[in-house]
Amino acid sequence: MKRTFDVIVALSSLLLLAPVFLAIAIWVRLDSHGPVFFRQERVGRNGRSFRICKFRTMHVQSERAGPQITIGQDVRITQAGKTLRAYKVDELPQLWNVLCGNMSLVGPRPEVPDYVAIYPPEIRDRVLSVRPGITDPASIEFFDEAALLANADDPERHYRQVVLPRKLSVYCSYVDNHGFVSDLHILINTIFRIARH
Repeated sequence: MKRTFDVIVALSSLLLLAPVFLAIAIWVRLDSHGPVFFRQERVGRNGRSFRICKFRTMHVQSERAGPQITIGQDVRITQAGKTLRAYKVDELPQLWNVLCGNMSLVGPRPEVPDYVAIYPPEIRDRVLSVRPGITDPASIEFFDEAALLANADDPERHYRQVVLPRKLSVYCSYVDNHGFVSDLHILINTIFRIARH
């Protein structure tokens, strides 16, 4: 049921939002030089790598000029990117990842290989036993993660030692208890959290 629901929602959303996608694509291209979409290697189900798709919110090559996490008012973020990130609109192209089967609507957020490499082995196996998702309880809990990290003396260390372990705990709880009804609840809570922003 989960996969069927994912496909139906992803396909219908992509069709309905096509005009919105076009408008955002034009905005991204006019706002700064570079491609419309940002693609990055992430680790998916059973450790298989895939390329996640988002609307580009940073200047070209910015990911090579700083940390892999976003911290506060990151100077690498474009003007359009600030708005897209604030309302999580940059995440919408991941509906294509859902349609292709790399991701689910709800599931642990997929991380880059460098961070997955530091997962404790037993936790890594549990987290990667399901498809990663566009949203999950940890995404709601850390909705303003960039602002949280901006207050840390060492944001990278704080992410690795405090934020990531907490996320992994939430991911494991999700893996152990997820179901269709709970996924619907998470989706609704995510929409309300964005609307309250």
